[in-house]
Amino acid sequence: MRRLRWLHIVLILLAGLALAACGSAAQQSWTETFDSQGDWELSSDAVAEVSMTEGQLQIHILLPGQVAWASAGRSVGDARIAVDATQVAGPMDNEYGVLLRMQEDEAFYAFSISGDGYVRVARYQDEAWTVLGSDWTANEAVHQGAATNHLEIKAQGANFTFSVNGEQVAQVEDDALRRGDVGFYAGAFGEGGVVIAFDDLTVTPLP
Repeated sequence: MRRLRWLHIVLILLAGLALAACGSAAQQSWTETFDSQGDWELSSDAVAEVSMTEGQLQIHILLPGQVAWASAGRSVGDARIAVDATQVAGPMDNEYGVLLRMQEDEAFYAFSISGDGYVRVARYQDEAWTVLGSDWTANEAVHQGAATNHLEIKAQGANFTFSVNGEQVAQVEDDALRRGDVGFYAGAFGEGGVVIAFDDLTVTPLP
């Protein structure tokens, strides 16, 4: 009887360790260097081309007034997200950045910068945009034109902090979306030919 009791205890401990290991694996950081497509969802059409090019995820907006994006195919909750975004070509009057907590294309948060040095945070949901904080605002942290910007987001519950090149540019609270996919996007305004390349993505889960 005593041996059976100890065996029962051991089995419970092993089951607990297995669950802990699964939880730990689910919470591991992950990185992308974009050497292959992997699970990323890419699509191209007559207005935009999205591809893995020379170790980067590249979005090329061909026509004015258009937007395109790519998503990682993962579900992410509280996390720190960091990526390098480079304007390769096109006019400075553009927009590009990180999408997070994506529910496919129906709902997501967008952390956006522009080639001419502006910043915005917004939520898309129920076919409508809600600006969180200030609308497009000039910020000296943004490297303008054909340059690389290091974008970083800390998303923990309803609290979000957004940084560009190591400087905080926005802080907002919003509890509409709690988890979802991670993606990147680019858009053109009055002129097409916008090319944005993303590289060295790191996603670190937060407790």
